[in-house]
Amino acid sequence: MKTYYLTTPLYYINAAPHIGHAYTTIAADITARYRRMRGQEVRFLTGTDEHGAKIEAVAKEAGQDPKTYADGAAEKFRELWKDLGITHDDFIRTTEPRHVKRVQAVFEHLLKTGAIYKGMYKGYYCKSDETYWTETEAPVNDKGRRLCPNSDCRRPLELLEEECCFFKLSDYGDKLLEHYRGHPEFLQPSHRANEILRFVEEGLKDLAVTRTKVSWGIPVPSLPGHVVYVWFDALQNYTAAAGYNPPGMAKDPKEPDFSKLWPADVHLVGKEIYRFHTVIWPAMLMALDLPLPKSVFAHGWWTVEGAKMSKSKGNVVDPRDVCAQYGTDALRYFLFREMPFGNDGDFSQDSFLRRYNSELANDLGNLLSRLTQMVEKYLGGRLPQKPAGDYPLAKEVLAMAPAVEAAMDRLALQEALNVIWAAVRRLNEQVDKEKPWEKAKNSPELLPGLLYELVWCLRAVSIWIAPFMPDSAVRMQAQLGFAASSWDDPAMRQGPDHAQIKKEAALFPRKTAPAVK
Repeated sequence: MKTYYLTTPLYYINAAPHIGHAYTTIAADITARYRRMRGQEVRFLTGTDEHGAKIEAVAKEAGQDPKTYADGAAEKFRELWKDLGITHDDFIRTTEPRHVKRVQAVFEHLLKTGAIYKGMYKGYYCKSDETYWTETEAPVNDKGRRLCPNSDCRRPLELLEEECCFFKLSDYGDKLLEHYRGHPEFLQPSHRANEILRFVEEGLKDLAVTRTKVSWGIPVPSLPGHVVYVWFDALQNYTAAAGYNPPGMAKDPKEPDFSKLWPADVHLVGKEIYRFHTVIWPAMLMALDLPLPKSVFAHGWWTVEGAKMSKSKGNVVDPRDVCAQYGTDALRYFLFREMPFGNDGDFSQDSFLRRYNSELANDLGNLLSRLTQMVEKYLGGRLPQKPAGDYPLAKEVLAMAPAVEAAMDRLALQEALNVIWAAVRRLNEQVDKEKPWEKAKNSPELLPGLLYELVWCLRAVSIWIAPFMPDSAVRMQAQLGFAASSWDDPAMRQGPDHAQIKKEAALFPRKTAPAVK
């Protein structure tokens, strides 16, 4: 069976990792954990993009050579992923030999096939975005300047003229459009497809893929003085990490089996780099006669208290600050409960605290505390063998599993949480309606079946939340007398017969402080 292969983008190391980086990576981790729980073999890749003029400049400002700077920056990402409980299988850096040698081999192969050719570039370049723009794309404004068309950049463009190599991107417009139309699942979420379709329909121009005025990059062996354009370099990490061997390159038996991993099942990216991944990258793969990824999914951006995150505003959210105050699972929950995955969202202290207290502390945490306490108090901490009965609530809650699964399969992560929380609230309603504390006095013979059914349902919830809140799921299951081995755990079919139930410290203690100080 093919391994489920998912990736984050390679994060550019010109700044410290922040909530935006965490968002993409946690989304990938949630998906990887879910797929593993469904019994699939998973390969989850992340890493860092370390070449280009911008990195060279930032390193110089820091008084370091680019490689030393890159080593330190990459380690910051590794440390954050460890803190956030990220279960990636591989971390690739564009300065690693396994990546460098493949980029060079691909470049030389495409030179030989004619997909890359030498020429002169004269045009406009954004140093901040490391992106080329035409006169049409970046017209002169009313002040006589050409600014980067990227609305989140808008910095002045440089007029460049230098010898370089071009990739024949213009050859692939019709093929790309044919693929988009034949594989609608490729451009995800679907509301982002029109942007890419319009861009390609307007006509593609050949892309400059080397620089001769930048030294910090992968050199082209056959063209002294040329280094590979940072995007043409970085995009190849997905196949490099999967063990791709370009024509003429010998296979290393220690590296992954490319045929088992490729094509990737999903590339998760931010919307600002969607075009690179849905136009340039698939065209490169077509030039190499390789299958295209099954899907490229672009998520939105986070603002903070309604304003764009920026160092100058001092409002960049460090995920560690949130985790220190509320715990990692609370952060993971909030990011995917607050907005549909694929849309823009706002990180608000008030909304974080409100969701934490009302949904995590009250809805889920208090439910677990009440239920375990009642089992301890009324049943001595141990459930009976399954009492006779129809268990309509268990049937109702367990029947929600396909809806959770369908949402997870579509990366509709908020939708999955919505279904899970509908189950949590249904259980709370049942407790309030049935009043087990009154049954203990007036109808004690009905109490074991009621508590048995509630524990059974809450066990299902503990499995469903595991990809989102793995530590909390483990703590819940320890109190509910089992440890789930898979998404379809046998305990869910059999019920919690004779389970030892124990009440422990609150899963999510109520908070009064803001989410970020």
